[in-house]
Amino acid sequence: MNEYINLTLENIDEEHICCAIGDPKHQKGVNSKKGWIKNKLKDGHIFRKLNARGKTFIEYEPIETAWVPINGKNYEYIYCLWVAGSFKGKGIAKELLEYAIDDAKEKGMNGICTLTSKKKKPFLGEKKFFIHYGFKVVDEIEDYELLALQFNNNEAPKFNEVARLMKIDNQEFTIYYSPECPYVEYEVNELSEYAKENNIEIKFIKIDSLEKAKNVPCIFNNWANFYKGKFISNTILNANSFKKLINE
Repeated sequence: MNEYINLTLENIDEEHICCAIGDPKHQKGVNSKKGWIKNKLKDGHIFRKLNARGKTFIEYEPIETAWVPINGKNYEYIYCLWVAGSFKGKGIAKELLEYAIDDAKEKGMNGICTLTSKKKKPFLGEKKFFIHYGFKVVDEIEDYELLALQFNNNEAPKFNEVARLMKIDNQEFTIYYSPECPYVEYEVNELSEYAKENNIEIKFIKIDSLEKAKNVPCIFNNWANFYKGKFISNTILNANSFKKLINE
């Protein structure tokens, strides 16, 4: 039987957070992520992971306080559900999702939702997996879809109107990011150095509050790229992938 752990203020300093596990270069990002989780626990944030050294976890919280440009009432929002490597195919994703669904029902929530896409994109959940459990598309922006499992006939969550813009006034390469992901801090620093060395303009906009997160002008989970005023992807970039992207 699989054993799981929920992160708390009492155990978070000793427990790993699955992402960027065992990679020293991301340690600052891991510390930032843990700090973010500590601040979010009071909002009902849940980070549940397999009690093993691997990337196997689910992370969610009430939509009202979730750092995404989505509005809803009394829904849980799943930031991430990740089962990787040798842990795949063992029913762990099923158990993690069922825990979140049962937890939401026990709390009297109206449902649970998450962000996916019509075609597979990085750092987003697998649409088919959620559809299998009864999730349905309740809103969409371009290739991105908001899926929800509704427990009753209450109104489904929706993307904020500002998120539908998918464009900004800035013409230079612009990146919105937040400390939600432990990979982010290292890549922001790497890209900053690359831009400086190559005399390239990259504008970084840090999302560091709920208000900012709810008003990002695009699909956003923890990273968003804009170029020439248009949203181009949610892919977390390093120097090499940035060079490839702007040369396409």
